Amino acid sequence: MNDRYDAGAANHGADQYELVGYDEYGQPVYRQVRPQQAQQQTYDPYAQQTQQYDQGYGYDPYAQQGTQPPAYDYGAYDPYATGSHQGGGPAPGTAHDPYGRTTAAEATGRQPHAGQAAQQTAHIPQQTAHIPQQAGPAHDQEAPAEPQRDYHTEQFAFVEEPDANSEDVIDWLKFTENRTERREEARRRSRSRIVALAVVFALVAAGGVGYLWYAGKLPGLSSDGSATGTATAAGAQKRDVIVVHLHDIKGDGTATALLVDNTTTQRGTTVLLPNSLALTSDDGTTTTLAKSVEDDGSDGTRDALDTVLGTDIEGTWRLDTPYLQNLVDIVGNIDVDTDTDVPDPTAKKKGTAPLVNKGRDQTLSGKMAVAYATYRAPGEAQDAQLKRFGQVLQSVLRKLSSDPQAATTTIETLQQILDPSLTDKDLGTFLAGLSDLAKGGDYKTDLLPVRSDGTLSAQTGAGIVRNVLGGTAKSPDKDAAVSVSVQNATGVEDNTEKARVVLLNGGFTFLEGGTGTARATSQVVYADAAGKANAAEVAKTLGLPAGSVTKGKVSGSADVSVVLGQDYKPSSD
Repeated sequence: MNDRYDAGAANHGADQYELVGYDEYGQPVYRQVRPQQAQQQTYDPYAQQTQQYDQGYGYDPYAQQGTQPPAYDYGAYDPYATGSHQGGGPAPGTAHDPYGRTTAAEATGRQPHAGQAAQQTAHIPQQTAHIPQQAGPAHDQEAPAEPQRDYHTEQFAFVEEPDANSEDVIDWLKFTENRTERREEARRRSRSRIVALAVVFALVAAGGVGYLWYAGKLPGLSSDGSATGTATAAGAQKRDVIVVHLHDIKGDGTATALLVDNTTTQRGTTVLLPNSLALTSDDGTTTTLAKSVEDDGSDGTRDALDTVLGTDIEGTWRLDTPYLQNLVDIVGNIDVDTDTDVPDPTAKKKGTAPLVNKGRDQTLSGKMAVAYATYRAPGEAQDAQLKRFGQVLQSVLRKLSSDPQAATTTIETLQQILDPSLTDKDLGTFLAGLSDLAKGGDYKTDLLPVRSDGTLSAQTGAGIVRNVLGGTAKSPDKDAAVSVSVQNATGVEDNTEKARVVLLNGGFTFLEGGTGTARATSQVVYADAAGKANAAEVAKTLGLPAGSVTKGKVSGSADVSVVLGQDYKPSSD
């Protein structure tokens, strides 16, 4: 744009311009150079002020000192005047250049003539202060000029200058986008972890439930449960079973229990067998457990139990009371929660302090353990005595060594004669395994419930027999045994229970006949001649005289009917 003015001045002989300086944006600023003649003829009332202005802003530090170029008169209005030359100011045609460069007037070396000065003076009022937007030479301004606009710097955006705000916005968008992606990725990872943990937990829970079901430890599916579906799992389990017979050499009574080691579920159990349990003897007749132990011995009783319970008993441990006493003393006494006071059987006087006191954690020696295991209070059922025997057995197992070799040494120390099918080493190893379970809390004691006639109910078979022993209950036909109905007319209530035990032990089926009016003599009645022999056997079993047997009407479905009188003397059994 600046070149256009220079070209126009050269071609048309119009005004000449000189470089004044640079504006705040770095653009060059020009002014018209006026002829010297016009300056001399025109009165310049602002000459002094202009001269002062030139001295303040038009001083050229590189101008030659001592040179006094002629002063110019710019007329009444000179927006670009730099002042008249007065004293050491810059020479005409020379503008102040802060960068020390030569102005346009110095470069051309031309001085405007009078005509050019007059023409320039006439057009001076139309000049603008902003040279890059000023009008062209005089002959170019005949056309209507566009209205001048007032622009401000904040209205312009320069391409070469980057917009920091735009970059900040882009960076912020990128940051928020990245952070959103990171959050979404974190959420996806969290969901994946949760799903994985849920799957692992479900697998572990299913495996645990499966193991507990297989082991028979689920609530409601344990040894005393009857839930459907446990028979298969219980039958597939591995068990080691031996039978223990406690013989009271002084009281002439027995107590029987099964020791069960379930190696699959790692649980131990003592199953107490009542003496009234109905069994089938070697000759095919029905008998009781107590009678079988006395008559058939170890082998016969073991076989009879396998038949009734569907088990596979590996051996018989006959434990007489002296050996039980020695065993307790060897292991160093036992601790039992006793349920009753036990008198001292060797006491001579009444009122002597009991040998065993009732209470929790009672420490029992060998003698005290035997007294407690065999004690049966007057009129008390045999099941109560059987439970005490079970407590002593479990307490002995807790004190016995869990090391097979040490347990075998303990058995050998007893010097008892065992059943040929069970050696000292086998018994010691077996008891050591049960001892480990008893110490770990994986041991319990169950009483096998039987009916009044000695048979097992279906519920009992589905419970203890099936789940604990892994067998099938198969009681002998109750019709094979002689059924005896007993009515108590002795005036003593406990005599009914005592008679029941004696009859069951004798192989008879007991039927409750109630209580009648007290009478002096007993009576045994049979219905026909075929039942006379059975009636005589019943009288002999109860200890009644042979004269008490008579033919008559038998009550109910019994084969023989018995009325106990005051002459009945129950035995210690």
